[in-house]
Amino acid sequence: MVDKKLVEEITSREVDFAQWYTDVVKKAQLMDYSSIKGCMIFKPRGYAIWENIQKSLDARFKETGVENVYLPMFIPESLLQKEKDHVEGFAPEAAWVTYGGNDELVERLAVRPTSETLFCDLYSNIIHSYRDLPKLYNQWCSVVRWEKTTRPFLRSSEFLWQEGHTAHATAEDAEERTIMMLNLYADFCEQELAIPMIKGKKTDKEKFAGAESTYTIEAMMHDGKALQSGTSHNFGDGFARAFDITYSDKNNELCYVYQTSWGMSTRLIGALIMVHGDDSGLVLPPRIAPVQLMVVPIGQRKEGVMEGCQKLYDSFCDAGVKSVLEDSDKSPGWKFAESEIRGIPLRAELGPKDLAAGQCVLVRRDTREKIPVSIDGAADKAKELLVQIQHDMLERAREFLNTHIYDAYDYEEFKATIENKPGFVRAMWCGNEECENTIKEDTTATSRCMPFEQERIAESCICCGKPAKKLVLWGKAY
Repeated sequence: MVDKKLVEEITSREVDFAQWYTDVVKKAQLMDYSSIKGCMIFKPRGYAIWENIQKSLDARFKETGVENVYLPMFIPESLLQKEKDHVEGFAPEAAWVTYGGNDELVERLAVRPTSETLFCDLYSNIIHSYRDLPKLYNQWCSVVRWEKTTRPFLRSSEFLWQEGHTAHATAEDAEERTIMMLNLYADFCEQELAIPMIKGKKTDKEKFAGAESTYTIEAMMHDGKALQSGTSHNFGDGFARAFDITYSDKNNELCYVYQTSWGMSTRLIGALIMVHGDDSGLVLPPRIAPVQLMVVPIGQRKEGVMEGCQKLYDSFCDAGVKSVLEDSDKSPGWKFAESEIRGIPLRAELGPKDLAAGQCVLVRRDTREKIPVSIDGAADKAKELLVQIQHDMLERAREFLNTHIYDAYDYEEFKATIENKPGFVRAMWCGNEECENTIKEDTTATSRCMPFEQERIAESCICCGKPAKKLVLWGKAY
């Protein structure tokens, strides 16, 4: 029986989704506020999830030939100024260092909001010949963007991420890499995080500052809002021209390189919470969970219980199931609530009656189904259930996504749907930024992407009625 008092300390999702989110972050001990405004403290449980994300993504990157590097966190202002659109895009949220010790700096330094300019400076020095291409680099680091409002994992002045930066000989190679990384991101989110994604291209208004084109994966949270979960940018040769990144081709002619950039951040932990969590706390997909199973003794002072639990725990560990044995003197009810709040995918309960019957009880976190299983077969059954849980969580999230996407054919219908039905709205668009601005002013919804899978569901723009050019996914977002 779950300890009711502890679980009730989490606000219901349906009563106040924002407060529910904050409650889960705090009760699951993922993150805490720091004394530095806008900055967060990652607690061990939160950082362990990020470590698992990092490990899995890093392996996938390296399979495509990417190498890790690390560049400075300070960027001279003169370097940022080299690409006009880029610096204008980041200037409002840049943090600046003006003193070193007691001495005023000759040139102020930006604390890394993103590293395009640093990578460009590096590439201009190390790329000389077609033999030097491609350059496929990535770095794991933190970035600083001075946010006015903060929210754990979703928006803070400093956050953790990875940023890939590549240089290529041709525009075709750059575009291929841009799409490759977007597909890698989408596959990672589905396979590891059990979160389905919609892939598409950003409008010019929403694309990255300085990019030729930006591609995105968009996820739907439980409240129907979008979360941009990863982006991949094709820079063309714009940055190369600004930073004079050239190479000699096979005909000994000087050419500009073509570049890409792509990134994912700790926002993914926020997505995990808001897609899968419930009123009892986290629900973590087994493949990303730091702990996959908790062994809980029932009546642990009774003869044989702790010995049986230890053997059970050892069998899970030997089978490769990441497990913990909760052998503290706290009540079983507290331990059940703790396993639920933490989102541990499976719980194994063992008491005197179970021992006498030669069995234990496995409890799924996602469905709370209780499965009696022989002690000897518990490890194999646990592995089987973890695979099933991962699959079921993705399918539930996919069903939720698919049933919360609506089509709109006129502007009144569009506004009513945005206002009254949480989710995304598909509607046609003329390609004019003025219509994007109007829609945002009228509804607070933004264009999330132009999906790769285009359909022509109407002939005219949802906003102005002029001939439509693209099907766009619209929605409110974090």
